[in-house]
Amino acid sequence: MEQHAPSLRAEALALLRQGLRNSIVAERLGVPVGTVGWWLHEDRKDRGIVVERQHDCPRCQNLPIDGPAYSYLLGLYLGDGHIVAKHKQNHLSIYCCDGWPGLIAAAEDAMRKVITGAGTGRRMKIGCTEVKSYTKHWKCLFPQHGPGRKHERRIVLTDWQQEIVNEHPWNLVRGLIHSDGCRITNWTTRMVAGKRKRYEYPRYFFTNKSDDIRKIYTDTLDRVGVEWKTNARGSDPYHISVARRASVALMDAQVGPKY
Repeated sequence: MEQHAPSLRAEALALLRQGLRNSIVAERLGVPVGTVGWWLHEDRKDRGIVVERQHDCPRCQNLPIDGPAYSYLLGLYLGDGHIVAKHKQNHLSIYCCDGWPGLIAAAEDAMRKVITGAGTGRRMKIGCTEVKSYTKHWKCLFPQHGPGRKHERRIVLTDWQQEIVNEHPWNLVRGLIHSDGCRITNWTTRMVAGKRKRYEYPRYFFTNKSDDIRKIYTDTLDRVGVEWKTNARGSDPYHISVARRASVALMDAQVGPKY
């Protein structure tokens, strides 16, 4: 970084304390805007001022919550999400497969609708994209956050969360399927008039190790009239299947394949 006279830095800080934006101060004094931002950061740190990014946390500000967006994001969080809550790191992360770019955009859109003003970003990894939103207030929206893996601790919805899910059940189902579920096409063969014919039929799977999260999913399916069953592979009853034609039709109308 280029060295500037202490008097120039003092002049910049005086202007910033008057409420001028970084870009205006930088243009007026002829220094990079990044340098002005760094001076402001160091000045605040020296004076013990903690600056929090502006946000509209519905729980803290007693604001209405975007129910459809929240119910969908809750499904994503319960499936493939986690919250980092440290002194200098606070963010919600949702992991999305790169094969479904529509889901990446949907996750980011839901974050922005649930807490307006919180910054969002994407971090590319091998085969997936981490969609992140930066604010400590995600803990307010997802009280299920805690130490350890979700399937190793109790996961129960609060009364206010359950009210949102009851009002927007399909959004939760969609979020859970988009995170830990899939729509596949099974096939079988039958003898018809002495000839073997192939039949194909779609079905939905949801897989999660948490008994509590699976119950949240199946309770919601019951509420919307979808029939389901548990498919145990080996001794692990982690798989929920929806295969009956009428129930698959309901899922297709409300969820559909990943995109």
